[in-house]
Amino acid sequence: MENSAGPTLTATLSRNLAVVRDRISQAAVAAGRPAKEVRLVAVSKTFPIEHIRAAAEAGLRDLGENRVQEALNKIGEVSELDIRWHLVGHLQSNKAHRAAGAFAWIHSVDSVALLERLDEAAATQRTAPRLLVQVDLAGEVTKHGASESETRRIFDAASRCHAARVVGLMVLPPWSKNPEHARPYFRRLREIGFELKSQGVPADQTRELSMGMSHDLEVAIQEGATLVRVGTALFGRRTPPS
Repeated sequence: MENSAGPTLTATLSRNLAVVRDRISQAAVAAGRPAKEVRLVAVSKTFPIEHIRAAAEAGLRDLGENRVQEALNKIGEVSELDIRWHLVGHLQSNKAHRAAGAFAWIHSVDSVALLERLDEAAATQRTAPRLLVQVDLAGEVTKHGASESETRRIFDAASRCHAARVVGLMVLPPWSKNPEHARPYFRRLREIGFELKSQGVPADQTRELSMGMSHDLEVAIQEGATLVRVGTALFGRRTPPS
């Protein structure tokens, strides 16, 4: 098959996928949750197109990218594949139009202005991307995200959207080798969701929690994650671009 990935790469990804799915299942069971509540997003950023094809052949359907242009190049090359594309990295407002047309999920809405641009772009292109509000809980200068007060304003604005749909929250905790160090951030994100609902935000706007990666997905699932963003555990370590 001309467009298929190499058998070794597909086999490796299939083995890794089985391990990750088992980790998700065990974590969900330990937390008293059905494993089907947790969506696995395979973060394929920086990996070449062969890895995308191998991921699809291994059975992955949700793939995440950090950069709009890199993702658009890949989407164009594998347009025949049944893939739901997620933007998990920071989105600049001047790329909102392209993002709204290309991604089924955008995890990084961090301002009312960006939300409004995405909604306008989605309406123009007749798409309906699902949006997650990225909350800044650590104040790291190298990361993006809305403050808690700005988060509330974004959800107020979400009620005025015509095409795009806000469906939840996302967080990137500070990096630590110890997964337990991420727990307070995951827990606080879940609490923010509860607080928003108690303030009248519709439940379907706070249903999703995007949190947890390769090294801390178990802790994230224990704290309520509905989407986990996994790259290294599936694809292996990334080689920095030259």
